[in-house]
Amino acid sequence: MKTDASRHSPSGPNGRSAAQRVIVKGRSMVMLDESEYERLLQKADEWEPAMPAPDADGNYPAVEALRVSLARKILRHRRRVGWTQAELARRARIRVETLRRIEHGTHSPSVGTVAKIDRALHAVEAKSAGH
Repeated sequence: MKTDASRHSPSGPNGRSAAQRVIVKGRSMVMLDESEYERLLQKADEWEPAMPAPDADGNYPAVEALRVSLARKILRHRRRVGWTQAELARRARIRVETLRRIEHGTHSPSVGTVAKIDRALHAVEAKSAGH
């Protein structure tokens, strides 16, 4: 890798090594230790959509709460089987963008779409269990 120039950032929080900003073939890039990269990947994968705020009586808006609840269940199940969004979408035969919107809790999928996702996720579990 050829760099035109580089700048070092100061150490990050918790004494972790900081990222280096470099220019590669005229493009600004960030380099960091592989352990920090892995930590960031893990942290990103822990993300889940937040429940909507309750109203004055403590009730959640039904549609939004159901979207988030479904999103969290699909996310957790997908992570448990070790699939990416692209892999689940391919196996469920739905668009990756559709799955992304479902997992972000911004889309109310049809019953058919949920059934496709459910079948794909349960098929891999049945296969791994030897059924």
